[in-house]
Amino acid sequence: MAAAGPPAGADPESAEKGGVRAALSGLTTRGRSFLAAGIAAAICAYVLGQEDLLRVGLLLAVLPLVCTTVLYRTRYRVAGSRRLAPARVPAGSEARVHLRVDNVSRLPTGLLMLQDRVPYVLGPRPRFVLDRVEAGGKREVSYRVRSDLRGRYPLGPLQLRLTDPFGMCELTRAFSAYDTLTVIPRTEPLPPVRLSGEAAGYGDGRQRSLALAGEDDVIPRLYRHGDDLRRVHWRSTARYGELMVRREEQPQRARCTVLLDTRDLAYASAGPDSAFEWAVSAAASVLVHMLERGYSVRLLTDTGSSVPGEGAGGFAGSSQDSSDSAGLMMDTLAVVDHSDGGGLSRAYDVLRGGNEGLLVGFFGDLDEEQAAVAAKMRQRSGAAVAFVLDSDLWTHGSPPPGGHSAATERSLRLLREAGWTALAVPPGAPLADLWRQAGQERTGTGAASGGASWTSGTSGIPGMSGAWS
Repeated sequence: MAAAGPPAGADPESAEKGGVRAALSGLTTRGRSFLAAGIAAAICAYVLGQEDLLRVGLLLAVLPLVCTTVLYRTRYRVAGSRRLAPARVPAGSEARVHLRVDNVSRLPTGLLMLQDRVPYVLGPRPRFVLDRVEAGGKREVSYRVRSDLRGRYPLGPLQLRLTDPFGMCELTRAFSAYDTLTVIPRTEPLPPVRLSGEAAGYGDGRQRSLALAGEDDVIPRLYRHGDDLRRVHWRSTARYGELMVRREEQPQRARCTVLLDTRDLAYASAGPDSAFEWAVSAAASVLVHMLERGYSVRLLTDTGSSVPGEGAGGFAGSSQDSSDSAGLMMDTLAVVDHSDGGGLSRAYDVLRGGNEGLLVGFFGDLDEEQAAVAAKMRQRSGAAVAFVLDSDLWTHGSPPPGGHSAATERSLRLLREAGWTALAVPPGAPLADLWRQAGQERTGTGAASGGASWTSGTSGIPGMSGAWS
């Protein structure tokens, strides 16, 4: 349950700051009408000298003022909480928000109107009318939210609207706590495609150990809860004054870098069905697919920034649980936006620093200079696959003569000459079909190009819908 804010109406200092003006601002149309009628009747009674009319006027004017005073000084001790199920949801899917109101005072409440603040893209603002809540009682309500746009959306704060029995006044009390709903990109399962003939150190894609278990690094580390006491390094413990243990050489995992081109100039359209959103969703699908297979995965953008990971070089999945790694990367993709269009050189500087294993890139429009930079990224990779999106084709829908624009064809040729398996992405194309097509093309051209070869195969893990092995 989400932490609730202070009890509604239970802060005397903040209540007194508003004074009479804050109380009178809560008068409803009925209350203002009664007050205006009472003042008018009192003036007429004074001019005409009618005492009975004066009594009626005073009654009409005093009634809304009394209701306002009583409601303003009533201290309802009400606690509110919110729970999201789930807190992270794919775009286009629904999440349910559960609200709970507890009356923690010894007195029953009056009529309450419950309202939660929700961004416009998630749907209309929910409102609930709660009848009298007994002392120590609770009320639970829920509503659904849905967004076709990825992002992080705040929910709250929760508001309570208090009314008197005559409907003369309404006062609003707000809680301070709010929650965040994360709408992540949609993902789709990928077919089983096997990558073989990778660079040394990766073999057929399965995990391989660099050293046998029990071999130690030269440098020890601090003791952690759960470490085997037989691995305590007593000489270092005496030197540093803290319990130190010998490190074990960890098995090296096959690596995969997913490169996402976010340059603003590379994409001409916007919206849920745009080329950029397809690229984001496709990158998310590949990340989840590779993490499930046991790869150490890194998400990299054209700006050179990557999702922080515990592994070397920013790779996640080796020392983290795969679900945690996937969640961290999905949260990043939920809010990723267009970059300033500085080019792909910063991403190239990151990739040329070492052996990145498998490289999967999603590119927008590439001019001749950027296509040359992308082609050079292939040098240190065991295998490289590129999906190039033609913005003109995605914007206008009708392909030019030849199927793609001249710039796209030139980019594909440069990438293929550098050893990439490069595919053009038509509007709305399923990633699973392109993934399978990439495997087929790699199988047919791998021997000729001298690079890695792709063959279809089954996953080596039971229950996996698709995997690289």
